[in-house]
Amino acid sequence: MIIVTTPSLEGRKITRYSGLVSGEAILGANIFRDLFAGIRDIVGGRSAAYEQELRKAKQIAIREMVEEAKARGANAVVAVDLDYESIAMGGGGGMLMVSATGTAIVYEE
Repeated sequence: MIIVTTPSLEGRKITRYSGLVSGEAILGANIFRDLFAGIRDIVGGRSAAYEQELRKAKQIAIREMVEEAKARGANAVVAVDLDYESIAMGGGGGMLMVSATGTAIVYEE
């Protein structure tokens, strides 16, 4: 399945629009990762644990979006948008949320 952020597929004719499709992933962040990420924020540097969690959440959200597109008979998703959010929870923990939305289409070569 082709997944693009552009509104069309260059060189391909869109024959049907199958509607808006989406996928979401909300993952809990470990309290120890939160603590070490906070320390890294103070002293500088990247938080590999958070980066890994974000990648995992993005993959889940895109996979869910693709599954919905396949269920609608689409062979591509155009105009894909990824949104990232951090949700603060009580007690110092947090959640990472990624949502992927796009338009499911059918194209021909």
